[in-house]
Amino acid sequence: MSNTSAVQKVKRSSLLGKANLRVTKKQILFSSLVVFLGLISVGAFWFTSRYRFDNQMSVKLQEISNTEYPENPASLAKSFQRYSSRKLTVVKRDNTHFDFVLEPTNKKTAKIVVKNVDLTLLVPKAPEWVKKDKGLEVIALTDREWNRQQISFPANSKHIEISGGDGFEKQNLTEIALANNCLNAGYWEILLFTKEDSNKSLYYQSWFTFPMGLYKNVFENINKMSYWKHWWRLEHWQDPSGTLVRTDLLRKVIDQKEIATKFLPDERIIVSGEQARKVRTTLATNLTTWRDFYNNENEIKFATFRPPGFYDSKKPWGNEYWRIGKFQKAILRNIKPVGVEQNLQEIELLFSDTKTGETNKLFISGVNLKQLPKLAVTDYSKGLYMPLGIGIPPFYQSYEELEKNHPDKSPYFSLLLDSKDKWIDHHHLALDGSAIHLDKDNPNLLHIYLLSYERNTLIAHFSINLQ
Repeated sequence: MSNTSAVQKVKRSSLLGKANLRVTKKQILFSSLVVFLGLISVGAFWFTSRYRFDNQMSVKLQEISNTEYPENPASLAKSFQRYSSRKLTVVKRDNTHFDFVLEPTNKKTAKIVVKNVDLTLLVPKAPEWVKKDKGLEVIALTDREWNRQQISFPANSKHIEISGGDGFEKQNLTEIALANNCLNAGYWEILLFTKEDSNKSLYYQSWFTFPMGLYKNVFENINKMSYWKHWWRLEHWQDPSGTLVRTDLLRKVIDQKEIATKFLPDERIIVSGEQARKVRTTLATNLTTWRDFYNNENEIKFATFRPPGFYDSKKPWGNEYWRIGKFQKAILRNIKPVGVEQNLQEIELLFSDTKTGETNKLFISGVNLKQLPKLAVTDYSKGLYMPLGIGIPPFYQSYEELEKNHPDKSPYFSLLLDSKDKWIDHHHLALDGSAIHLDKDNPNLLHIYLLSYERNTLIAHFSINLQ
């Protein structure tokens, strides 16, 4: 018979419980450490994989069918999707020049190579003069990445090689386009065109992620700064709204005057160019005049342009058009831009916010107005067709023209600012840029059109007397 007392048994049980409790805490600590180290390992693997680079890299292409992409605004060829299922290899020639090799996976499809492309012209590069101001640098790089830049090559370009296949592409391919989409860094696109009934028609389209390790290296090479200084802004939309913009660091004003400007709210909406193709991406009804964009009676939304680079009407994009709801006046300035010898012009359009009464202002600066094309209103898309930003290229441009006009050397800038000169996020406002040209019959009459989100529609037309 045991002589152990009940009190001793209780003490032993208590001590055993404490011991078990101590073990449990150690286990929790150990488990937490394992999880922590596991997360670090996963993060390190992700980082290494994402920024891995080599001189030759296979890149996955995403090809989307008509059924999957009913909002596609392109003019599609009869041969669309008949030469698909391709592979892509990106080949590094030197620190900034690359080849894009489209490989076939069947005998009828041709091998197409876009050779020796200078990525100093496609990866965001901040003009040297904006680096003197943190706010200007941020806006320049952010807007550059979040604006579309599409460059084109004629089929007979020295940069293009076409071989193999059933002969269709070698005979009928007329143009190849490479686009840095207006999305996070790395979302790119390849488009192949032919001609049908004298019209440019798309017969192949695919999306890919440009290797981020190579992208990072090119960015650092051309900007002479660490990629990590701006990587989050470039890879994830980080809204720099409220950033103070010092336009005096971009140009010096020589003189200015208010100029007679007509904005006719009841003028019918003008439609041409890509706006004629994008009717299905404007999610609104009964829009007939400019007034309809600003009277708050219409719900106006757009198909969102989302990764990897296509329109999605199931995720509509709104607007803040009340911020430019009432046109006030226009100011013409002669200016001396930074970085160029020539004196140029600037137009400032002033608007009243119809909710707050605040005056907001749109700058279109660094333009030689006398050299603008003279066009009919219906041909507005052939004018100076530009996004908002600093040190930016046009939305669409031939590669040959891009080589002659480096974006980071351009005196052009276009900004939307509030009454305190703080940057307004024009993407959320749903303003993408402008088109401007001189009148076909009157060289003293300037036409300015505002482009909506993703250039789906025009939202205003101003006629400005330059005399």
